[in-house]
Amino acid sequence: MPRQAVPKAPPLPTNTLIVDNGAYSIKAGFASTSPQLDRDCQVIPNCIARSRDKRLWAGAQLERCQDYGEMMFRRPVEKGYLVGWEAEKEIWDVSFFDKNAKLKCDPQDTSLILTEAPNTPSSLQTNCDQMVFEEFEFASYYRCIGPSLNAYNNVPAMFGDHSKQVSDVAAPVETLLVVDSGYSHTTITPILQGQPLQSAIRRLDIGGKVLTNYLKELVSIRHYNMMDETHLMNEVKEAVSFVSSDFRGDLEKTWKGNRTAQLAQGNVGGGVVVDYVLPDYNTHKKGIVRQYDPSLAAKVRKLGSTGEDAVEDFMTLGNERFAVPELLFSPGDVGMKEAGLAETMMQSLYAIPGALWPSMLANVIAVGGNVLIPGFVERLEADIRQLTPAECPVRVARAPDPVKSTWMGGAKLGSDREALKGLVVTRQEYQENGASWLLRRWSGG
Repeated sequence: MPRQAVPKAPPLPTNTLIVDNGAYSIKAGFASTSPQLDRDCQVIPNCIARSRDKRLWAGAQLERCQDYGEMMFRRPVEKGYLVGWEAEKEIWDVSFFDKNAKLKCDPQDTSLILTEAPNTPSSLQTNCDQMVFEEFEFASYYRCIGPSLNAYNNVPAMFGDHSKQVSDVAAPVETLLVVDSGYSHTTITPILQGQPLQSAIRRLDIGGKVLTNYLKELVSIRHYNMMDETHLMNEVKEAVSFVSSDFRGDLEKTWKGNRTAQLAQGNVGGGVVVDYVLPDYNTHKKGIVRQYDPSLAAKVRKLGSTGEDAVEDFMTLGNERFAVPELLFSPGDVGMKEAGLAETMMQSLYAIPGALWPSMLANVIAVGGNVLIPGFVERLEADIRQLTPAECPVRVARAPDPVKSTWMGGAKLGSDREALKGLVVTRQEYQENGASWLLRRWSGG
């Protein structure tokens, strides 16, 4: 009997959906010939939330919510890994497959580029592959670790070199050291020719979630009980936090024992102390930051928060502003037995050949939500300089949009169909070869 011909692989779909599936938010959008962050990338909360009136909100539906008081969150990503596909499926259904979704697509005519955390367990990778091909039935699919996509961005421009012309071909930079500080954790990923050096990837189990929880504890002890106000405390953290370049000096400025001398100079709190006016969800009034007013604080203490003249609730925040993000650089301050961010970077560098050190240290880019905290990049560069050889130049740059940077790299990769064709796996190939083959293909086995 003559042998049957192998069916020809279908052509690559015209649509390519890039999904940077973060723990706090999903950055998603379709690839185009000239992707634009504001136009093409949507930021979707990666959670299912329940408000105090027992109403459920999934993903993009949270944009319509007006009352975040005592809101409870369920997140499908824990410790950086996607473990709750029941919740994630509900969020994806609302975001990508609902008839009113901004990013509505037909998965059978769409290629998917999906990010994952470095060193994800193989069992979770298999679950992900099965959901993509068997549940959603995407036509083709490429799964990769998120930091590696940053190599496709215009890295020289981040360091002020705008001479390089933007090419239509998705070519990664030669060497790159990516510091990705997100919601669940912070990872250090050395990248060579677009490929992550797996043995040198290091992880710091401190991210935005730890910082928010630490701020909740400090505020609950010193001001109001905020242990159930996760969303509010996250907004406070984003509004007032900064990374100190002189931690001891800023502590002295905020120490109450120095307030008398500072009051005489008209500089109470050394410029560090601020008031945060709490939001009023009944009137849809948002929280704001304002300059510290010691006379108003004294008046509130005298009248009490329920006095007739009390028209607003506010908190006075001093060393909380810089003590919270300090955990990224000095976890031992709260008893965590982990190295700080700069030390973790050195552990990563020690795992690669010394010949790569100069080019890696000269191309350090910082991405992720925590990078938006003022002073983060300057402090990181200063700490690294103290630990590295003097002959190695150190350059640290913040991505133009740290939250969407990984998505932008994926969008540039997705716009080059020839490059994408060599990376994706089609649903037909998956059905013929199985999940184990897919694991080996993308692990280099």
